[in-house]
Amino acid sequence: MHAMQLDRPRRPLQLRELSVPVPGSGQLLIRVSACGVCRTDLHIAEGDLAQCCYPIVPGHEIVGRVVQAGPGVEGFAADQRVGVPWLGYACGRCGHCLGGRENLCEQARFTGCHIPGGYAQYTVADARFTFPLPEGYSDAQAAPLLCAGLIGYRSLTMAGDARRLGIYGFGAAAHIVAQVAKHQGREVYAFSRPGDAQAQQFARELGAVWAGDSSQPSPEPLDAAIIFAPVGALVPAALRAVDRGGRVVCAGIHMSDIPAFPYAILWGERSVLSVANLTRRDAQEFLALAPKIPVHTSIETMPLARANEALAKLREGKLRGAAVLVM
Repeated sequence: MHAMQLDRPRRPLQLRELSVPVPGSGQLLIRVSACGVCRTDLHIAEGDLAQCCYPIVPGHEIVGRVVQAGPGVEGFAADQRVGVPWLGYACGRCGHCLGGRENLCEQARFTGCHIPGGYAQYTVADARFTFPLPEGYSDAQAAPLLCAGLIGYRSLTMAGDARRLGIYGFGAAAHIVAQVAKHQGREVYAFSRPGDAQAQQFARELGAVWAGDSSQPSPEPLDAAIIFAPVGALVPAALRAVDRGGRVVCAGIHMSDIPAFPYAILWGERSVLSVANLTRRDAQEFLALAPKIPVHTSIETMPLARANEALAKLREGKLRGAAVLVM
């Protein structure tokens, strides 16, 4: 099979010919049809996540078809369409797992980080963390739902019942969560990188009541804010924007250092929370909800061999929505 492999951080991915993997106990062999390009992939490519293994085939927004089930797998049919997200394994025995928070499992392993991912024609995945996908989406359209959608959904849940919601960084996850928030009757205030008129217009098209630069103050006190951009300086900016009792949810897996800020902007029972990975319950709930809204994903498709170009466009903020590699 062909795969785009990252030999070490800060180097271009290389198109390689690798052996088709064999599914082990509890695993599925999947023929990949599409794989979304996520900001986490960019962090892996740039060496921001110390826990990742190299060389690695990145990609954790995987859509494909079941080819073969390994020993002990039930409930999947040959050629069934499935999705594989970031969380690829959890022990199932620790307190976090038993409490329904396998996203915090200390033995967790992640797709495209520890486990070879979807920038390839085939991959294997733990059947426990593989999900049937809703109809109504093409393979490429479904791919961003598997991380941008799932992390956005978990972040929105952690924001509580906020009516006025700020979103900092209007990319793949934000364009999905904005649709969910609007469906729930919330007001969305979108903050983009300074001067990014295209992102601001995109936010307005998706129903944001206001869109502007992240350097600007919010026109209204916010009940909560979600930060998707990996910029630590946005944390005090968001704290200044939220009202008393408001929440600031940091949704990324990596962020630059948060600068010092006065206690006064945290006081008043404001809180700062982080989102770590996702749970199977998140996947089940969101994948059932998305087609009912319905969530529309804005995508730019590219062939597998152009993975480096897709990552570059993501780095430079030149994507309207998400890039998706198609096989």
